Formats: sequence, structure tokens, C-alpha cells
Amino acid sequence: MTDTDIETGVETGLGPGDQTLRVIIADDQALFRRGLRAVLADEPGIEIVAEAEDGEEAVAKAEELAPDVILMDVRMPKVTGIEAARAVHALAPTTKILMVTVSDEDEDLFEAVKAGASGYLLKEISVEQVADAIRAVAQGQSLITPSMAAKLLSEFSALAERAEARFPAPVLTGRELEVLGLAAKGLSNREIGQRLFISDNTVKNHVRNILEKLHLHSRMQAVMYAVRERLIETDGL
Repeated sequence: MTDTDIETGVETGLGPGDQTLRVIIADDQALFRRGLRAVLADEPGIEIVAEAEDGEEAVAKAEELAPDVILMDVRMPKVTGIEAARAVHALAPTTKILMVTVSDEDEDLFEAVKAGASGYLLKEISVEQVADAIRAVAQGQSLITPSMAAKLLSEFSALAERAEARFPAPVLTGRELEVLGLAAKGLSNREIGQRLFISDNTVKNHVRNILEKLHLHSRMQAVMYAVRERLIETDGL
């Protein structure tokens, strides 16, 4: 499975001098936790600082250790991953939450995003891809499995149809709308640059300007706002 980057498009990977990312694995399946730990043990710049077998333990360890990233399952005993995400978001707001789950239910996706999750990946993702996903969300990206991203965009499109009160949207340039439209299709900065014949840095500048104009913090929020406000076409997304 190829995950879709609909966030800032910051290049993944850490240099030798970069800080080690501290990670907690929260999943009620011991075998899955053990497999992730084994794979991530050889990844430079990533350290597994704790494991949790339920949502309650995940919240407690997040509060105690303030990790950079938590890999969180949605369906866990005692406290669900979504409930735990809300608590972690309140207790350790700098911690990024990456949902890694078997659940492809629309409601779980929507609730996870509302709870503050920075990503939602199905467990069909290979464990080798998890390291890149950790680095991506730690750097501010938002990752969603392509099929789930389509559901998310459809939901916000439906909300736009139902909305009665509308407010003037900030004016984006034609180029910014092009960048935003391609981001909504899951293209990375590099892919957007190749499509528009501009450099990666120029794409990053456009993304930064878009976020500043919309007073938003992430590309995911910008895409959802643009769909809701009908700033971009959603056909084919």
C-alpha cells in the first residue's frame, strides 16, 4: 500500500545530527507491537520508549514520557484509541498521534481527525513503511490511506452542500489554488513541483502562504477547508 501525503510535504528522513524521535506503540495485539519494535529497532533516529496494550495505559505513558509520536490502534480495551487520542492531545499537545488500524469505518476516521490524529493508516501498510510515516508526522505532515482520504474529502464536500451560512473565503492566487488542488489529490511537494514545473522550495512557499492566508496549521486542514468552501474541484478526488 502506498500512503498518501496530504500535509506539508516536508522531506522525510533524519540526518545524522537530527534529534532522535521518541515513540510509543499502543496496540492490544502483542504480536503487532513486537513486530513494529523489531523493525523500528534498526531505524536510525527512532527510539521506542514504551509500549501500551490499551488506551488507558497509552494516555498514562504519554503524560509521563511526552513522546514525539504515538502509534495508536483505534480498537483497544478499557479506553479506545480515539478516546485516548483526545486525552493525549490535551495532556501532551506536542505529541503527534498516528493511527495504525484495521478499521476502515468512516466514523472512526472522522472521529480520529477530530480527536487530533495526524494520520490514519490501515494495517495493510507494510511495517517497513511505518518508520517513514513516523518521521513524516513528526515533521508536521498528515498521512491518510488513499481510500480513507477519499472518504474524508467526500464527507467535507457533503458538509459544504448542507451548509447554509457562508463567509467570504480568503483570496488565493491561481497558482495557490493549483497547488492546493494537487495536494488534495495526494501529491507530494516534489510531485506537485514536477506537475507545475516549479521547484520543491517554491511549492513549500506556496503551501506556507496558503496556510497563512487561511489561518490554518496543516495541509490537511487547508484541503478540507478548500473542499468545504468549494475553492477546488472535488471531481475525481
